[in-house]
Amino acid sequence: MKTVKLILCLVLIVLIFDVSRLKASGVANNDSLEIGIIEHLNQYVPGNILLVNENKDTVNLKKIIDKPTVLCFVYFECPMLCSPLMNGLAEVIDKTDLNIGKDYQVITIGFNIEEPLSLAISKKKNYVSHMKKKGAADGWKFFISDSTNIAIATNALGFRYKRAGNIFLHSATLIFISPNGKITRYLNGTYFLPFEFKMGIAESSKGVSGPTINKLLQYCYGYDTQAKRYVLDVTKLGGGMILLILLTILFFLVFKPMLHKIKLKSKISKTPTP
Repeated sequence: MKTVKLILCLVLIVLIFDVSRLKASGVANNDSLEIGIIEHLNQYVPGNILLVNENKDTVNLKKIIDKPTVLCFVYFECPMLCSPLMNGLAEVIDKTDLNIGKDYQVITIGFNIEEPLSLAISKKKNYVSHMKKKGAADGWKFFISDSTNIAIATNALGFRYKRAGNIFLHSATLIFISPNGKITRYLNGTYFLPFEFKMGIAESSKGVSGPTINKLLQYCYGYDTQAKRYVLDVTKLGGGMILLILLTILFFLVFKPMLHKIKLKSKISKTPTP
């Protein structure tokens, strides 16, 4: 029995050490990438990017990032990814319990310099008019700019695209930015779960990680740096279940007999002597 207890204790120690050192694996940046995303995590948005807003005013991108921000690059006449991306974005904004415009904001930048501001405004009206979430009209902002500023913005945020005739080849990506301009997360795709969207915003609000309310989700779900999505971490869940089982066995083999002996001694001590 003592040998079994010793083995269980050793296995428990090894498992605790192994679980504690689990970390998400990183992916090296590829500066030669022509189309896609080069992650610039923990880097800051430059202070010299100028955009034109819906009122035709020139604004500084970094200065308007005063809350957790979700940013995406699109071109408004895109026949492929851009419409599904913005449809997915509008859908997850409606589904999440956060308030757009108050808890966070969304910035969409048109990277095709040949498209006029009127097209950006028209696209925004089309999406906002079908949304249920109050505040979408103010919280989801559309911008255009010139070639110089678009180049600075796309390079700084790691968005790589290439023109092929009349279309652009590019990725569908949401970029999460903290209120002080730090890039905190990338999510790829055109469909987003409310919890992963909320977690991205929670992380950006802190600049590093989410608040306590999301700790359980952060344990169960890990961020896949290759897929740019949150995925169920089977290793962590399996390790946690094994740890729970071992703790239960350890309790019955070690601590329960000890508690039984303590209770027995207590009864003997309380028994009156003849």
